[in-house]
Amino acid sequence: MQKEIVHETKLEEERYTKGVKEITFNILKWTAKNLKFIFVPASRLEDLTVREFNYERNRSKRKFIRRFKSVLTIVGILLVFFIATMAVFPHWISPYTFQEAVGVYPDWWGAPSPTHLLGKTRFGRDVLSRLIFGARTSLTVALPAIAFSVVFGVMIGVIAAYYGGWVDAVIMRIIDVLLAFPSLILALVFIAVLGEAFGTGPQIDHIMLAWGILGIPYYSRLIRGNVLQAKELPYIQAARVSGAGNSRIMFKHILPNVIQPIIISITFDIGGVILSLAGLSFLGFSDYRMIDWGNEISVGRAYLYIAPWASLWPGLFILLSVLGFMLLGDGLRDALDPRLKNL
Repeated sequence: MQKEIVHETKLEEERYTKGVKEITFNILKWTAKNLKFIFVPASRLEDLTVREFNYERNRSKRKFIRRFKSVLTIVGILLVFFIATMAVFPHWISPYTFQEAVGVYPDWWGAPSPTHLLGKTRFGRDVLSRLIFGARTSLTVALPAIAFSVVFGVMIGVIAAYYGGWVDAVIMRIIDVLLAFPSLILALVFIAVLGEAFGTGPQIDHIMLAWGILGIPYYSRLIRGNVLQAKELPYIQAARVSGAGNSRIMFKHILPNVIQPIIISITFDIGGVILSLAGLSFLGFSDYRMIDWGNEISVGRAYLYIAPWASLWPGLFILLSVLGFMLLGDGLRDALDPRLKNL
């Protein structure tokens, strides 16, 4: 029995010694094989390099969408979707038609009831219906005005920065003059002048044109700084040497690489235009044929004690609209700018 115990002990010691030797040999073998990683920091394993490349390639396809998973960004998307749905389908969503929402009825400033969930405003009109149709008015002004500003502002900014010299100096001085005036005051002047010129008073197309013109200087200056940097890069010099024309270089090579700040700014400015439209309407510069939230606040402000819902709900919808586009703009900026991915 004692001999068997001694024999088993010797076998365990031999197995232990053999295991230690094997582990030591593997460590030395791995160290010798990977010694280049100690002395050559840039060394990489080909197998791991290929696997890393494949992983990043597949992962990058989802990276842009994944950056939109922020809670605030999702809230912004939902708010924008909510406002856009009301603007696109007001006749399906509204409990009353547009003609009924602008009609004249008894029971002015009526309280909320099962037939009028958010109460009534002046002339007995349904508040909820006017809120829904007001969403269409806000986006109808904001989107065309922003599109007008972006198209002409980007063209002017790219041309000024690319040619430089006296062209840049003249254009930028004009833009500086426009930026020096308060935008709301200039909008009032433009709308009043256009209304007098056509003899129609404030109309929605005049308001869109006014905000479209006022947005041009901002986008021109925003794109100009990026073009000044991009036009000196090697790939632009290569395109110029290869015989590409100025228009091709400006709008084919430079613009696609500097358009990112414009895309981000658009979402912020949509909310700004909606807020500015509400300010104009509050001051009385609105199209009487349309329903807009700013005019609803202006009408109901004198009856805050007896009918607070007439001004409360339009103000809340303005807040939600602006907040939604601002949050969406923040999420879009984070998704498009890789430097902000860790924030």
